[in-house]
Amino acid sequence: MDMRKPAEVFPPGDFLSEELEARGWSQVELAEILGRPPRLISEIIAGKRAITPETAKGLAAAFGTSPQLWMNLETSYQLSKARIEEGEVTRRARLYGKFPVKELLKRGWIENSENFDVLEQRFLNFFGMTTVDEVPAFAHAAKKTTYDDSSIVQLAWLNRAKQIARTVVVGKFSNKALLASVPKLRECLEFVEEIRNVSEILAGAGVRLVVVEFLPGAKLDGSCFWIDGSPVIALSLRYDRVDNFWHNLFHEIDHILHGEGKDAPIFEVIESGQSELPPQERRANETAANHCIPSNEMEGFIARVNPLFTKVSIIGFARRLHVHPGIVAGQLHSRHAVPYSFHKEMLEKIRGIVTSCVITDGFGNKISL
Repeated sequence: MDMRKPAEVFPPGDFLSEELEARGWSQVELAEILGRPPRLISEIIAGKRAITPETAKGLAAAFGTSPQLWMNLETSYQLSKARIEEGEVTRRARLYGKFPVKELLKRGWIENSENFDVLEQRFLNFFGMTTVDEVPAFAHAAKKTTYDDSSIVQLAWLNRAKQIARTVVVGKFSNKALLASVPKLRECLEFVEEIRNVSEILAGAGVRLVVVEFLPGAKLDGSCFWIDGSPVIALSLRYDRVDNFWHNLFHEIDHILHGEGKDAPIFEVIESGQSELPPQERRANETAANHCIPSNEMEGFIARVNPLFTKVSIIGFARRLHVHPGIVAGQLHSRHAVPYSFHKEMLEKIRGIVTSCVITDGFGNKISL
């Protein structure tokens, strides 16, 4: 099949005008022949009206041609006008195939525009790209880490966290100050209301804390990265539970104290049944658990009470250590000492408290940058 396209397609009115000239007919005469208003012929010749099947049949009878000739002329002309629009459709399809466009526009992370060129450029700027064909990178990592299309949602979340973190004012960071803040944070473990002090404690140590609501389809609980020599802890609050909040927070603090997340951001995904983890992740998990409940205390409690982990025993142990009972229940779950369905009522929700005292994008809060 010949798929070649003509360099230029003329409107059917041009051909109609030539036919009239060849026969010496006026537009009015053709209108009388067809039994149609003269205005119809005038508008077809001027390109203001399309040829319909009814008109095509009339022209075919008047000029001794086929209706298909006139319909083909009209179709070719209309398709030629749509070439520019077709190119934009293709570009839009690529953009929507590459990025979670609908969600990012809905969240207000990227401002919408009726001008597609402007919209496309805003997406490229957000992801630090020059063309849609590029593999995106986290631009502010010392060692650029690229992300394939399967993780573009995570990168979108990370870029938003980076934007929000720049609005947070903190003191100068030092490992010494962060180490000194850990005991202060541990004093907040007993009651969920004490979470209100977390952001201020971290800011005093030079650590930025932000919350960015998780994106659908992205298994992501938090991240640790650095900007302008200052560490950032970003949380998604995908799990609205007291034990997850504290474990994730102390986990990221351990990464910061080890200088990790500078070369490339660290993504955290809290999932049950994780077995094979990198050494730094195992270390951070163990340290986080130990900050919440010293390992010797937890192991002693399990040895004494197993298998009768009653609500009374858990609450009594939690009170003695001045931690929330949900933290004890969470560690029993992660150690598989009890099924995950046991004592779930102790896993108190904290999302409302966190978002009321930490710079938050999402969960009903919108930040304009």
